[in-house]
Amino acid sequence: MKRLSVLGSTGSIGVNVLSLVRQFPDRFDIVGLAAGKNLTLLAEQVREFRPLLISVQDEEHAEKAGKLLPEEYRGRIVYGVAGMEQVAALAETDMTVSAVVGAAGLLPTIAAIEAGKDVGLANKETLVVAGRLVMEKVRAKGIRLLPIDSEHSAIFQALEAGRKEDVARIILTASGGPFLHKRTEELGRVSRDEALNHPNWSMGPKITIDSATLMNKGLEVIEARWLFDMVPATINVVVHPQSIVHSLVEFRDGSVLAQLGLPDMRIPIAYALSYPERMTLDLQRLNLWQCAHLEFYEPDYGRFPALRLAFEALERGGTGPAVLNGANEVAVAAFLEEKISFLSIAAIVEQTLAQVNGGSDTDLDVLLAADREARRCAESLVATVAA
Repeated sequence: MKRLSVLGSTGSIGVNVLSLVRQFPDRFDIVGLAAGKNLTLLAEQVREFRPLLISVQDEEHAEKAGKLLPEEYRGRIVYGVAGMEQVAALAETDMTVSAVVGAAGLLPTIAAIEAGKDVGLANKETLVVAGRLVMEKVRAKGIRLLPIDSEHSAIFQALEAGRKEDVARIILTASGGPFLHKRTEELGRVSRDEALNHPNWSMGPKITIDSATLMNKGLEVIEARWLFDMVPATINVVVHPQSIVHSLVEFRDGSVLAQLGLPDMRIPIAYALSYPERMTLDLQRLNLWQCAHLEFYEPDYGRFPALRLAFEALERGGTGPAVLNGANEVAVAAFLEEKISFLSIAAIVEQTLAQVNGGSDTDLDVLLAADREARRCAESLVATVAA
């Protein structure tokens, strides 16, 4: 029996994790849940799984959660970042699933690692903001950091077939989002609802917008650099609208290994939870005859500058990726609130990268300070654009 703590239990990844736990009650037990403000869903999860500890966004929501839970529930309720850290590092936990969206997942994920927990990582921002530090901690603690993102899970699986020293490059696939074939002038007029209408995946609003700008793929490039210890020049991106090929690894002899499957997040989640085993999942199977044809395109960095900015931030190094991520989180939130246009997202990120000074990526305090400064700068730019 593997005991799990789930950070972001009411989000799309968290809900899928719990669906697998429900399917395999003899293999997994939930001991900790961390959520934000969706107390109704959290209360349902607590009634079903009876965790020892739950965390919510703040003290006010902790009080409200207490009133929603059944009287017989005897678990503890904590809140805030400190609360998430407690859930992540819970003594009874064997594995922590980090599925919080954004840089908010960094400190709880570090807490899990420092407590010696294996981590199922769906929070790419952990490695975007502090990849060097986090991977050093992973190695020092001797824990397993298992990818849950479909692209990184695909690479992880393909790498099982060969030696790391024989890898020539890794190729991340991107769906291209809902605006793959729109012209730049059309992108300037797209609405919030149009951007949230992803053709293949059902995700939360922030990640869905990142997919539409291709920033999500840029963040995944940075994550892959640290997760697989790859030189940035050996990481490529290809646009693949069907989302059947989830990513590829090319070896130095010219062999290219790809992982294929229908776009269902339960597949990579299950592999991370059960690794090195594979569980039998009752899911629709890939039928190649029904795929018609699979398309692949080179990314258009002109129409989707966010991907270019991510590569530039990675090349810049130091706090560059942390600045990129902080600015993007602010800009995406502003777009979702309909304060700025779709094209303004990347523009604000680019201006923030130009204005916020760099620093070392070997000091967590420096990285967190860069994140805060990037957010302040981006918020100021949003105010200017929205005025």
